[in-house]
Amino acid sequence: MAPDSLTLHATTVALGGRAVVLTGAPGSGKSSTALELMAYGARLVADDGTVLTRRGRRLVAAAAAPVRGLIEARGIGLLNAVPVAGAEVVLAVDMDQSERERLPQRRTIAWLDVAIPLIFPPECRHLAPALLQYLKAGRHR
Repeated sequence: MAPDSLTLHATTVALGGRAVVLTGAPGSGKSSTALELMAYGARLVADDGTVLTRRGRRLVAAAAAPVRGLIEARGIGLLNAVPVAGAEVVLAVDMDQSERERLPQRRTIAWLDVAIPLIFPPECRHLAPALLQYLKAGRHR
């Protein structure tokens, strides 16, 4: 039986109760992408300390206590942010990968036995606006 929660070294932001989890190595762009999404109206869930909890067939993301309300801006320092207490995970982005296909295949990642859609960032400048639109309206069939 799978555990009920899992802590990831990942950054998570949410809009309208829907969260995107950004995974990757240090320096891969997780926090900078989150900051850009926050500039567009998303809210911080967690920076480098995302706690996933399984609730039925859903995953809910929240911040680990030590990092709650903080986001790192490389070269500037830790910034304060009013965090979202929890949001349903609807998307994962692997910042260590790169998408080369114009219309990529669908992928998933499983955390706590829950499959979550997974994308790789494209090699262009529209990642944050595209993620924001995904959070607002999802992906077409």
